[in-house]
Amino acid sequence: MTITIDVSAAVNGRAGLGRYAASLSRAVDALKPGQIRLFANKTPQAQGLPDLAHIPLDAIRVGYKPWRMAILLAQMAGIGFNRLVPGADLFHATEHLLMPLHRTPTVLTVHDLIYRLFPSHHKRLNYWYLNLAMPLYVRRASHIIAVSENTRSDLMRLYGTSAEKISVVYEAPSLNFAPQSEARIQAVREKFQLPDRYLVTLGTIEPRKNLPRLVEALAALRRDDPGLHLAVIGAKGWLYEDFFHTIHAFGQADAVVLPGFVPDGDLPALLGGALAAVQPSLYEGFGLPVLEAMACGTPVACSATSSLGEIAGDAALTFDPEAVDEIVGALGRLTADQGLRDSLRESGLDRAARFSWARAAAETWAVYQGVLGS
Repeated sequence: MTITIDVSAAVNGRAGLGRYAASLSRAVDALKPGQIRLFANKTPQAQGLPDLAHIPLDAIRVGYKPWRMAILLAQMAGIGFNRLVPGADLFHATEHLLMPLHRTPTVLTVHDLIYRLFPSHHKRLNYWYLNLAMPLYVRRASHIIAVSENTRSDLMRLYGTSAEKISVVYEAPSLNFAPQSEARIQAVREKFQLPDRYLVTLGTIEPRKNLPRLVEALAALRRDDPGLHLAVIGAKGWLYEDFFHTIHAFGQADAVVLPGFVPDGDLPALLGGALAAVQPSLYEGFGLPVLEAMACGTPVACSATSSLGEIAGDAALTFDPEAVDEIVGALGRLTADQGLRDSLRESGLDRAARFSWARAAAETWAVYQGVLGS
């Protein structure tokens, strides 16, 4: 059989969604060589995927917003786009965009339902689109992959999707996320002008990342630990003004380091050099940065809510993301207690090792077989 996997998010550099699409494609190709094709809508910002270049690629070139609208309108009108994915026995949509196909089964990966749960955290147009389109895509998909039990529960609760239609397949950190040498850590620290003592958080700067409360917690911690800094690794997303306002309101402009987007090759050393990684998000569909930090041997503190507590297990300190005092308490313990950091380093390495793309590929392939078999 031929499975076509949508890697548009990967070629267009869309952070977490792109990493998911590329990592899954590599792993499925390794598991079942010669049985997948790739599809991509290449925007003007598109880049190549050299390690996937041997896999046949069906590509189109349409702007991101026009493509989204074309898919939604075609779904509503019952128009099939089969000619764009010739020979596909099954199509896997890896982001929240389900191409309409006639007589070809589809699998849709749902990463989160943030737009339903936190509507104020989305731009108005994106909120409108997702609320209109996603219920339709969820209904039309032959089967759904949820990246966590939390996302599966949200689908059942908010859209009434049957449990039988949803399979949970966990993501995993890439193999390059591993403990780094001191020399490599020092080189990356110098490259990005990072201080000796810093906390690190990964992710696009947007409201649900809860960064204003993290900055407020940092200000409280620095009263007794003035040498502590925070490195925020990620590009500006949307509605980020409150974050920068909070930095200045609490006098933390010199304490918050903003390297922006950091290449994947530098992330492991950047994580490895941190005192701790903190993920204070109000909501995450999966929360891959938690596992990436653990795989690098970095102790983690994260929100207990949404999927983060599910993914972290007992290998991290957890807190209520809306309670600044709890964030302060967790980070205060980590920064002051070397023994606690050592313990969480070991338990984090063990926890991260339980997640792998090989396992994700095998479970995803089983979903494909189940859909085609039915």
